[in-house]
Amino acid sequence: MKRILLLLLLACTSSAFAQVKFARLFSDHVVLQRQKPIPVWGWGKPSEKVKVTLAGQTVEAKADPTGKWQVSFKALEAGGPHTLQAAAKSGNAAVNDVLIGEVWLCSGQSNMEWPVSAAKNYEEERKNADFPQIRHFRVDHLVTLQPEQDLKAGEWKIANAETVGGFTAVGFFFAREIHQKLNVPIGILHSSWGGSQIEGWISKEAMLGNDELRSYAQNLPKTWEEADAVMDKKLKKQLFKNASYDPTREDEQKYIAPDVDLTTWQKTADGVGQWDWKGLMGFRGRGYMAKEVTIPADWVSKQTTLSLAENDGPVEVYINGKPVHEGAAKGPRKIQLPANTWKDGRNIITIKTGNMVSAAWFGPGLMGSAGELYVEESNRKISIAKDWYLMPAFAEKHEYAHLMNNVGTTIYNAMIVPLLPFGIRGTLWYQGESNAGRAYQYRQSFPLMINDWRKLWNDDFSFYWVQLSSFGTDRDSNKGSNWAELREAQNLTLSLPKTGMAVTTDVGNPNDIHPTNKQDVAHRLATQALKNDYGQNMPYASPMYEGMQVDGSKAIISFKNAENGLTIKDRYGYLKGFEIAGDDKVFHYAKGEIQGNKVVISSPNVSKPAAVRYGWSDAPEDANLFSTDGFPASPFRTDSWPGITVNARFE
Repeated sequence: MKRILLLLLLACTSSAFAQVKFARLFSDHVVLQRQKPIPVWGWGKPSEKVKVTLAGQTVEAKADPTGKWQVSFKALEAGGPHTLQAAAKSGNAAVNDVLIGEVWLCSGQSNMEWPVSAAKNYEEERKNADFPQIRHFRVDHLVTLQPEQDLKAGEWKIANAETVGGFTAVGFFFAREIHQKLNVPIGILHSSWGGSQIEGWISKEAMLGNDELRSYAQNLPKTWEEADAVMDKKLKKQLFKNASYDPTREDEQKYIAPDVDLTTWQKTADGVGQWDWKGLMGFRGRGYMAKEVTIPADWVSKQTTLSLAENDGPVEVYINGKPVHEGAAKGPRKIQLPANTWKDGRNIITIKTGNMVSAAWFGPGLMGSAGELYVEESNRKISIAKDWYLMPAFAEKHEYAHLMNNVGTTIYNAMIVPLLPFGIRGTLWYQGESNAGRAYQYRQSFPLMINDWRKLWNDDFSFYWVQLSSFGTDRDSNKGSNWAELREAQNLTLSLPKTGMAVTTDVGNPNDIHPTNKQDVAHRLATQALKNDYGQNMPYASPMYEGMQVDGSKAIISFKNAENGLTIKDRYGYLKGFEIAGDDKVFHYAKGEIQGNKVVISSPNVSKPAAVRYGWSDAPEDANLFSTDGFPASPFRTDSWPGITVNARFE
């Protein structure tokens, strides 16, 4: 009897787990792509027949041995709402409020992930967010070593004042403009991850077919333990220039010495924030922070206070090699130091810390504000917020968080594979900041990913991206710029069919890698789609370098996408941002003159021009050449001289 009950229980459990269901993407309020066959899939009991119905069409499929089934409906025009239904012996499933319209996949790193709530004029945008036919699906962050079958979470949300704050800003502003021009439903399928490198988004199979990335793909770790070992070697190579170096506890005890050599440590601009963003991606465990500070002579004989930002785990503090504090505490620490703790002139503060306890995701380091890092005597303060050095404790137990850049292909496995082959019109991409150090290699990796995705979807869909905006310093070409080289790689990728680019150097923020003006960015993407996908006759693209002719001491630059002419856009009324060089390869800032859709460049320092560059800088603030249609000219160079990233490779 017990055996019969057990068998019945197992049968019921198996049936419950195998009940017919749709893939996570097919949930209430979904938008399905119009004018293309509509793939729909899900799971049921192995080998059972499934009948699926949508908008008067009924299609049958047989589940495979794993229980997965898939059908395809004939293309539909925009409309709805419809109900999507699946019926099988194992049960029934239904998806309500289904719309047919335009679907765009929005992907990339933090500037794509950037929400409407953090964009310019958020409160005003909330008031203009009531669009029941615009829906947004956000894919949760996840990395896996093997391809995932389905998403574990996620839902379609309808755009309104309460929900829009969590939408991708670029995606929503793009969708709103397309919706208002076409009056059809728009679905925003949002799969992005701040800080992610492009190599995480590319399949292993695509890497194996590429000379640059093949060796990496051939040695992909099979377990997270193997991945941690790879990360360990990469970090040791980065710090010690020797991937095999294994410091002992005795070696690491020397880190608290007053004469410690900090040259191998990871230098960081400030003392607060996650180590992940300071060059030590994913490290979790104990580690050291060191900082040199100059103390005035008259402070030495007085009591002082050392203030540190928060780490609520065990913390040890040393000054010139001597322990001054130990213990766990919440909030900023105010450590009272007796007279003669400091010496006149140079001192070194060393902190041994570990992972945050209450915020385990944070890892090691200090959380808080720069204002919490200082030394104080009476009413005088010395800030210790800047110029710290970091060093992991490799000899102690440690591991690596499963983040976006630990292992290539792992974002693709978890955040792209479960979307295949959901019908889309195209992809919007905003990424590249994390690849700027390998900009030359991006010439291969970026088109590789585009072709990879198109092959996986079996659809040569449109692919539009945002060229890197302005961030960092504005230096001349003689110093080089990896951001300019990344922009060049993006320009070169326009050679692929059905691609387009939004130039945004004029709406960036040199002091913030996340400019809040996402409205203009989205508009420039929308003009690409409205022209190329939806047949609207309108100006849609930025002026792009086409060719150079030399006439004596002058270089004449011609442009594509400037049929209506070029203009200057600033209050001064003269062209800026151009440089010119002769055969000596030394660049000089140059004078520019617009002649129709061409620009004539010259400099008294260059009698025979060999190369011209425009906006060739991390943050080309001077660049002010626009088309009369209102689009900024893309930064470019006419030469092919080796850049500063030509030898950088993904490892």
